[in-house]
Amino acid sequence: MSASAKTDLAKLGARATAEAVRSGNITALEACDAAIARIEALDGAINAVVVRDFERARATAKRVDQTKTAGDPRRLLGVPMTVKESNDVEGLPSTWGFEMFASIDAVRDAVVVQRLKAQGAVIVGKTNVPVALGDWQSENPVYGRTLNPYDPTRSPGGSSGGAAAALATGMVALEIGSDIGGSIRKPAHMCGVFGHKPSYGIVPLRGHGIPGTDGLDVPLAVVGPMARNVGDLIETLDIIAGPETRGYKLDLPAPRQSRLTDFRVRVIREMPGVPIDSDTSAALDGLLAGLDGVGVRVTNSAEDYPDLAHMNEAYVRMLMTVISRGTSEAAPVNAHEWMNMQDEQLAVMRQWAQVFDETDIILSPIFSTPAFTCMTEPDWSKRQLPIDNAMHRYGAQLAWASIATYAGLPATAVPVAKSRTGLPIGFQLIGGPFGDLTTLRFAQMLESEGLTV
Repeated sequence: MSASAKTDLAKLGARATAEAVRSGNITALEACDAAIARIEALDGAINAVVVRDFERARATAKRVDQTKTAGDPRRLLGVPMTVKESNDVEGLPSTWGFEMFASIDAVRDAVVVQRLKAQGAVIVGKTNVPVALGDWQSENPVYGRTLNPYDPTRSPGGSSGGAAAALATGMVALEIGSDIGGSIRKPAHMCGVFGHKPSYGIVPLRGHGIPGTDGLDVPLAVVGPMARNVGDLIETLDIIAGPETRGYKLDLPAPRQSRLTDFRVRVIREMPGVPIDSDTSAALDGLLAGLDGVGVRVTNSAEDYPDLAHMNEAYVRMLMTVISRGTSEAAPVNAHEWMNMQDEQLAVMRQWAQVFDETDIILSPIFSTPAFTCMTEPDWSKRQLPIDNAMHRYGAQLAWASIATYAGLPATAVPVAKSRTGLPIGFQLIGGPFGDLTTLRFAQMLESEGLTV
């Protein structure tokens, strides 16, 4: 394969790569070797692909070529890709950034990884995360820090920061992240790529857990796709979603609207006590102007919304209970307290369901600023985030994640603009209960209209 063809592969999406392999324009091994070459050439300056499995990937690619049939139905045929480090891949560590787990290899693939491989995907490695997946930057004592491809002094986001950086640089076309506090959406925003936080429960979580744990699916948490175009998100979600066991099946509702102008959109510009900076405000104004230009109805109405401040407080309380489980600083709650939290969550879910009776999409920021300068202060309570000329609590940025996460709603992250200094800015498209195909379809229409970048 020529050098120019290898360069072109960096621009292909996952579906386009699979079609090139299927048609015989390239082999799976050529696609794999080209991805490996890009990682070796580019990643030294970014540190995104921190677990490399190149030889097994080449062997897998060869098997794909050997088993390929005419019109092969595998949807990710020969697609080289990486997955977030917290997703188990047999024979590779899933440290979650903890040194104590660095020498422990997973004994089998996560369910999501199994499904990707069954469709012909070639896993070339795993991408960086913060310790315990607990930050919006991606640094840990095992693998070090991942840098933002647009500015090495800034964060690529977290906890799927390595995933977003690998996509943004063209090292791979497809990634699998996870999200409980914006961990798919915030890196997508900071690195200028697409990501989808699925509805809670539709993608199996087995194989995405701290080593040695295999129990209850983590409340609020999801695993979902990240890519450089919306079509690849749609294809990948269709592959990885659905129950692990037989007896029932997932049947997501079709997109609510077939024409862009029929979508009913509301915008949340600020969360209580959490403003956005001037760059993000300008980007939002530009997106709203673009939507108006193509005839999309957008309102600022907050009618029938839950109390957003109270909702965020309840979300943070539940989140802290969930993520502190098993740690020395955990403050255990009794079963009745937990059920009270679930009652409160259910009430908010019902309120949002009513809102979405008359609304298709809620549009909001993902973070108050573009990618921020990397922070070294380990204590979140001491971290401050500059928003224009004022300092705000770093942890307050959970508010943007709370809108979709607390109620288990789907949210698609779309890149729409650049800041004055060239940093990406994205927004989230939030849908009603199990409205994944609606948010993805709306995102795809924005992409077709040139309203994404």
